[in-house]
Amino acid sequence: LPEARGAPLVLLYLLGLRALAQVSHRQLLSRSPAAAGPLDFSASRARRYLDNITAIGPRTVGSPENEVFAVNYLLEQIRRIERESTDAHKISVDIQRPTGSFSIDFLGGFTSYYANITNVVVKLEPRSGAEHAVLSNCHFDSVPNTPGASDDAVSCAVMLEILNTLSKSSESLQHAVIFLFNGAEENILQASHGFITQHEWAKSIRAFINLEAAGVGGKELVFQTGPENPWLVQAYVVAAKHPFASVVAQEIFQSGIIPADTDFRIYRDFGNVPGIDLAFIENGYIYHTEYDTSDRILTDSIQRAGDNILAVLKYLATSEKLAKSSEYRHGSVVFFDILGLFVLAYPARVGTIMNYITAAIAFFYLSKKVLQPKPRAVHNLKKLLTAFSLTLTSWVCTLVAVLMVAMFVSIIGRALSWYTHFYVSVSLYGTAAAAKLILVHMLAKKFFYKNVNEQYLGDVFFDASLMIWSIALAVMTQMGLCSAFICTLWVAFPLLTKLLVHKEFSQKGATIKFILMYMLGMFFPYLYMLYLSWTVFEMFTPVMGRSGSEIPPDMVLAGFIVIFTMILSSYFINFIYLVKSTKTTLVTLTTVFVVTLILVCSGIFFPYSSDAANPKPKRVFLQHTSRRFHDLDGNVVKSDSGLWINGFDYNGISHITPHVPEINDTIRTACEEQAPFCGLPWILPVHFMFRFVKNWYLPAPEILPRNPIHFKLLSKKLMPWNSVRLNFEVSGPSHMSLYARPHAGSALSRWSLGDGVPVPSLGGDYFVFYSRGLHAAPWNFWVELTAPEKHSDGIVSLAVAAHYFFGEDQKSPQLYALLERFPNWTFSSGWSCTYDLFVF
Repeated sequence: LPEARGAPLVLLYLLGLRALAQVSHRQLLSRSPAAAGPLDFSASRARRYLDNITAIGPRTVGSPENEVFAVNYLLEQIRRIERESTDAHKISVDIQRPTGSFSIDFLGGFTSYYANITNVVVKLEPRSGAEHAVLSNCHFDSVPNTPGASDDAVSCAVMLEILNTLSKSSESLQHAVIFLFNGAEENILQASHGFITQHEWAKSIRAFINLEAAGVGGKELVFQTGPENPWLVQAYVVAAKHPFASVVAQEIFQSGIIPADTDFRIYRDFGNVPGIDLAFIENGYIYHTEYDTSDRILTDSIQRAGDNILAVLKYLATSEKLAKSSEYRHGSVVFFDILGLFVLAYPARVGTIMNYITAAIAFFYLSKKVLQPKPRAVHNLKKLLTAFSLTLTSWVCTLVAVLMVAMFVSIIGRALSWYTHFYVSVSLYGTAAAAKLILVHMLAKKFFYKNVNEQYLGDVFFDASLMIWSIALAVMTQMGLCSAFICTLWVAFPLLTKLLVHKEFSQKGATIKFILMYMLGMFFPYLYMLYLSWTVFEMFTPVMGRSGSEIPPDMVLAGFIVIFTMILSSYFINFIYLVKSTKTTLVTLTTVFVVTLILVCSGIFFPYSSDAANPKPKRVFLQHTSRRFHDLDGNVVKSDSGLWINGFDYNGISHITPHVPEINDTIRTACEEQAPFCGLPWILPVHFMFRFVKNWYLPAPEILPRNPIHFKLLSKKLMPWNSVRLNFEVSGPSHMSLYARPHAGSALSRWSLGDGVPVPSLGGDYFVFYSRGLHAAPWNFWVELTAPEKHSDGIVSLAVAAHYFFGEDQKSPQLYALLERFPNWTFSSGWSCTYDLFVF
């Protein structure tokens, strides 16, 4: 096979499949929407709701914008919908303001306490009432300093329009639909916990749909279902008009490698209710930033989400299975969509049988190949195992080589050069991976297989790849991974292809007809893998810009690119042995790699972008902090004030220093070793994501909030078993963090928070996240410690931080002035806070 034919054919084949996958992902609606009637979901009506919600501004928990203006707007629209509803339905509305506490193992583990937060709950049911219900959940609050259009105002707009559409139908539903507009999700899932554990309607819920966002617009991905309850997936399969679902996304998300969580966890863990979790995943670069505005969400995105969720809710609300959901509980499901056209779903136990049968057939085929003819069985086995080992070796060498390049790029300060220009990562790491892979096999062909027939080598390396995929299929199935269906595709289709092209190949060798037949047979697994890779990179690439300073993003992305390169090359490795030479291909790939590496090293690819149409900002968080450290007698032994600065990615603030020279290496943050969490006012326990060499503390004047924190020890009581109970009262702003560290010999045994059992964070200190709505009473709690008889230096250090996310106390003049100097390619979120450490 001439290289001049083989290489371009493979390249065009992969590019063509990539274009097909791209078209599929960009096609938001499977058909053009007709003009919406009164009984149809209308994206234009939903957009009006969205525009009005985001026009309120940032909706931080505890702010008037969240607790009053957003709630009043929702109630106004719900009352209007109620007035216009038909007689077939009864609509009930309730404002819930729960107080509660729970512990969660998210972000290394912490405890959450909330007081008087807000839920707007609507129940749509038949006039005669309903015993069972399906829940639809969104949240109207946003993170500070952001409009929160995609996360999650658009979901609330979609739910309002679904309520409007269902209420106008003359046909009553069999079951109730409960719409929860929750007002405290960004405070780590507090409002959903308040609803599912305290609201009287929660007892009737048999399933839920959670609407979330990890990006801005695009398609909404079903990325979690269950637990178990395969009938829920089947409901989505049958009802959804524009499906987009992946069990691969579910297993990736539930592995914890993405630093995020949703209300799905709360309903599953605290309500024991199964559900479906959907999220917009496109353009995560502007998720949780000021650019998350309603104009960036396409109308077609709203329409497809509304069509899908309305259809699934109607299906569930008229399903006999909802009432008897416990009878259909058992069993996981393998599910994945085919280019957004339809979803394939089948029970995991059926998938296990299919997987093992497919693997067995492949192993039977391979054993038959080895045993023909019998006298050469040992020789054939050696050749197969040698090819198998060489293939694995080439993959390991490729991974090591590319990771070394990624490490070099990170060390010289050029990390994230691909963040704005994704093609740079492909040109750098993709070409390096392909070149290294080809080089290893070219050397093996030249020196190890010097006089071996090329046609025989092509055959044996195909079998080696088939063997690798068959082993992977058996292992993943044994591990219980539903994602093993991918391996089934990569065993079944290649095996069928091999049987189809065997006659042509054995008689005529690597002809153009053979190549075309071969590529046609491999069409589906390659197309699906490229379709899946788009989803994975769409989710993961933006995450690298907000994953902290600990993880080198280039090494993560390079690793993903190598993995996909290995997968896509697995059934083209045999082509390296079939072509006469790979020199031109190798030189071309190496040239592209070297040129890209030189350009990256030169700094020509700036990581961030302020492009109005497609911004990709750097995230920076600034806290104007005043700290006071007290001794055992309550005296202040140390105090300081400064602007504490954290860059949310691996680059720290190296790109910002030229614009703000005083933020430099001379003001690195020092750790106060005697204080929990290094004496720093973390809003959440994300300290493990940041190195102290990559955050800064710029001296600044003391801040004097108009609403200062009050922290009181109310009582101290000796308890049995050498324990002491300390009772406290705290009042302050809507967001506070409590940090605790028992001293040597002491132990925190019980407290009045969560389920009563203290949960330590990573590192051993204890973290409590507090938030409240309006008019909440002071926070009272107690902690119980076992203490040694002698404790002259106290038994526990407790610190409390007050965070001012809105209002007059939010930004000091110094903070305002500094934020103004930050370049326009940053999203710099700032607030004021105080920190007080006490010893008891």
